[in-house]
Amino acid sequence: MANVGYIRVSSVGQKTDRQLDGVFLDKIFEDKITGASLKRPALMACLEYIREGDTLHIHSMDRLARNLADLQTIVEDLTGRDIVVKFHKEGLEFTGQDSPMSKLLMQMMGAVAEFERSMIRERQAEGIKQALKKGVKFGRQPKLTPAQRREICALVDAGWEKKAVAERFGISRPTLYKILGQKKNLGVAEAQLDLKGLAV
Repeated sequence: MANVGYIRVSSVGQKTDRQLDGVFLDKIFEDKITGASLKRPALMACLEYIREGDTLHIHSMDRLARNLADLQTIVEDLTGRDIVVKFHKEGLEFTGQDSPMSKLLMQMMGAVAEFERSMIRERQAEGIKQALKKGVKFGRQPKLTPAQRREICALVDAGWEKKAVAERFGISRPTLYKILGQKKNLGVAEAQLDLKGLAV
């Protein structure tokens, strides 16, 4: 009988060391990918590896599945194979001999987690919509040439409003201030820029 751990984070940059910390595990499977799909390399390998009598340890329900249907499918499949599933954050353990109350609790907690994720996505979408209305630009900033950077500094020195300069070059205000902070390195004082033909 082995203690098997499944760990998941949504991206490569996230750390996994807080999940199942202090839990003795014979084997660990780790995914660094979204939980939207069940076709995760480590999860599939874990489900194939684990055997009757083993215990699958998972930090929390949302690490295993992102929606209630997938959560129930996996847990029922594992417990049907006489594998114990233990969620440490929620303090729940499923063996296949569970009471109706414990099954209801899993369904309620899974449904609440799914609802919370939906609300977060809705708030994010609304926030992006409002930001776009205010002129906030998302995505990678355009790459500026040294000449364009010198022109930006020269325009600001000539009295242009910083907002107008940022809009002209399609950059954000923070990027503009970063360029102005690098002014000395750009050799703006020596630049011979013709600003007469530029309309404010």
